[in-house]
Order: sequence, then C-alpha cells, then structure tokens
Amino acid sequence: MIKSILVVCVGNICRSPTAEALLQAKLGNKGIKVSSAGLGALVDKPVDATATEVMSAAGYSLPVHKARQLTPAMLREADLILAMESRHIQSIHAMAPESRGKTLLVGKWLDGREVPDPYRQQLPAFEHVFKMLDQATDAWLPYL
Repeated sequence: MIKSILVVCVGNICRSPTAEALLQAKLGNKGIKVSSAGLGALVDKPVDATATEVMSAAGYSLPVHKARQLTPAMLREADLILAMESRHIQSIHAMAPESRGKTLLVGKWLDGREVPDPYRQQLPAFEHVFKMLDQATDAWLPYL
C-alpha cells in the first residue's frame, strides 16, 4: 500500500511542486503523504511565479513551498517516486539503487511521456507542462 509519494524534477520550483500540489488536491484525505524534491534544487526558493500563476488560473492553490535537495534518505522513505524524465530516474537509481522498483515516470500511464522543463520559458510552456501534469496525475489516481 502506498502511503508516501515523492515527486522529483531538477530545481524543485516548477514541475515537481506542481505535481505535488495536484496530487495532494486530487488525493484529498486518502492518507497519502505527497512531497517533492530536486536533483539540483534551487534550495529554499519558492515555486516559480509563472507556475504559480498557471496553477491559480486552473483553480489550484500551491502551499508555501521551499525547494529541497533530494537525498538518499528521502528516496528510501518514499513508497513511490515519480520522476519527470528518464534521466532523472537514472540519477535517482545512482543515488539510491534500492529505489529501482519504486521509481517511475509521472507520465507512465500516458505512454511513458516525459514532462519537459518549463524553467525560464514563456507562459505557454508552463501551460503545456501543467496540462501534462494534470493528465498524468489523473492517470495515476486509480493506482493509488
């Protein structure tokens, strides 16, 4: 049974906090803890302003967030680890080989699609990523 989900991207200010907030909202009170971290986190930075704008426009609120650096302990503690790109999975496995059986793409149920990084891009890139993450998190719900 999955009791904790860790969502991973690079900076932990765009994709992973967005997916974290979407999963938290969609899971409601199922008792699953959702958190996020970055492989190269911009530690203590808030969610990117454009990501926040897109989430708000879609009716979601982002909790107060400070980017966190991914650690092997976080990987060991999580029941499920959702990464944005295949190369993130490789980095996760290098950091914590025991995470192999529980690390998957967030886009697994969308034909294994990877979610591109919108950082430092224009609003349409963030909207595209939000749409992908919204669909990907919906697709995960039956399995959680």
